Amino acid sequence: MNIGIIGTGNIATYLLEQVNEKGMADGRITAVFGRNAEAGTRLEERFDIEFHTNLHEFLSASIDTVVEAVTVDAARLFLKQVTEHKKDLIISSIGVFKDFAFLDELTGLAEANGTKVYLPSGAIGGLDVLQSARALGGLESVRLTTRKSPKSLGMETDREQVLFDGTAFDAVGEFPKNINVALVLAIAGIGVHETKVRIIVDPQIERNTHTIEAQGNFGKMRLQVENNPMAANPKTSLLAALSILSVLQNKGKALRIGS
Repeated sequence: MNIGIIGTGNIATYLLEQVNEKGMADGRITAVFGRNAEAGTRLEERFDIEFHTNLHEFLSASIDTVVEAVTVDAARLFLKQVTEHKKDLIISSIGVFKDFAFLDELTGLAEANGTKVYLPSGAIGGLDVLQSARALGGLESVRLTTRKSPKSLGMETDREQVLFDGTAFDAVGEFPKNINVALVLAIAGIGVHETKVRIIVDPQIERNTHTIEAQGNFGKMRLQVENNPMAANPKTSLLAALSILSVLQNKGKALRIGS
């Protein structure tokens, strides 16, 4: 499997270290696309890969799977073209699907082109439970409570406070840089209007914490994840990068666990 990455930031560097230097996936990253020529050139020299600033040239390279590792706004510019070039696609910026019509459009393109779109679990877990619970329409409620440090939210405060309490749909507008978790839960579960979200800033914590509560005819679930940040970027959870690596490790295996 030849892998390409869109992006030259911390996640791209982490994946290159794990895949190319440590052999932690059944394949190799051979090409990177980005707009930051200085960062891209450093990656090219360090990891012996091709760096492209032209998207068409990148997508014409010998790659089977593309990992998106940029901002939400940038991802929207590239994802359709990746699918149209018949590459499997792993998306880290789940927030790009705040426009649910775009999710349907991209899914339709993938089906038409015989490719797959993967949405990693990111900084949380429990998605397999939500998908199983909704199989016959029996998933009744899903709530996400996210507790973050001021640093991870890019703010300063010395007291705990609730910043948001509403639906995943409304969270998209108010916290566009912190909605990946809420959106992937909504996609796996009961949708953006029914999924409830609470965001709390807490100066006493060091780890971003996500608590997922769900209820339905299957029973009840309560799952809490306390995330360590990436060493190079405290605003990104290490588990988010690990979830992408996990997709790369497992996408070609005959045995798959969960949904």
